[in-house]
Amino acid sequence: MDGTVTVIDKGAVRIHSYMAPDDSLNVTTHLVESPARVIAVDAQYSLAYADEVVAYAKGLSKPLDRLIVSHAHPDHFNGAARFGAPVYALAAVRDQIAAQGDGQDPHGAVIPAVDLTPSAEIVPGTEVIDGIPFVSEAHHGGEAADQLVIKLPEQGVLVAQDLVYHALHLFLGNNDITGWAKAVDDLAAQPAYDTVLGGHGLPAGPEVFDEMRRYLADADELLGDDGEAYKQAIVARYPAWGGTVLIDIGNQYLFGAPPA
Repeated sequence: MDGTVTVIDKGAVRIHSYMAPDDSLNVTTHLVESPARVIAVDAQYSLAYADEVVAYAKGLSKPLDRLIVSHAHPDHFNGAARFGAPVYALAAVRDQIAAQGDGQDPHGAVIPAVDLTPSAEIVPGTEVIDGIPFVSEAHHGGEAADQLVIKLPEQGVLVAQDLVYHALHLFLGNNDITGWAKAVDDLAAQPAYDTVLGGHGLPAGPEVFDEMRRYLADADELLGDDGEAYKQAIVARYPAWGGTVLIDIGNQYLFGAPPA
């Protein structure tokens, strides 16, 4: 296996977090294993790594009940069809994905829009699955325009996806540092969650919120009108953090493609 799997035992629930390698942006898919089924959150960027997640899920010997897509960035939904399960998303996220049309695997393969677009809508609120409450919340602004957060209050698990990265540089292409900082503050104000699952990087604890606050404050200070200067400055402050390619991708959105 090329990806890294971290297993967290929460009694009635086990969390299997699959983090892709560096060449696929360290995207993290979470498999929530309940007594009778598996629920997947996010579908990977590379189809090959989506296949690894699905193979691992099959090894749990429980049906894959659904795939939940947290937001409309291709690194989180490209591999959706590989899961062979109903695909759920917030209505706004579903519409944003549909508007993008066909996708593309990072290795070049075209992915038809029908393989990407969620077919089932998530309405924010609480759904009890196998006796376990799953709380869905819609958040607006930050890393993406609209994002889904899932809470398992009885297990102390917060699935924050791309509102939280762990020890990886942030993608700032949505140009909303203020909104992102507010979202982090809102999540951090809920102390009942001792396990925080992000969309890039390994699982963390609530200390990750302070890490995110510091990084976002530094990014707000350093981000000017020169993407390369910003990259050099933020990497100097966080030299041990991975995912520098995420800075490059963000800079393309913020400043356009670099000159040839």
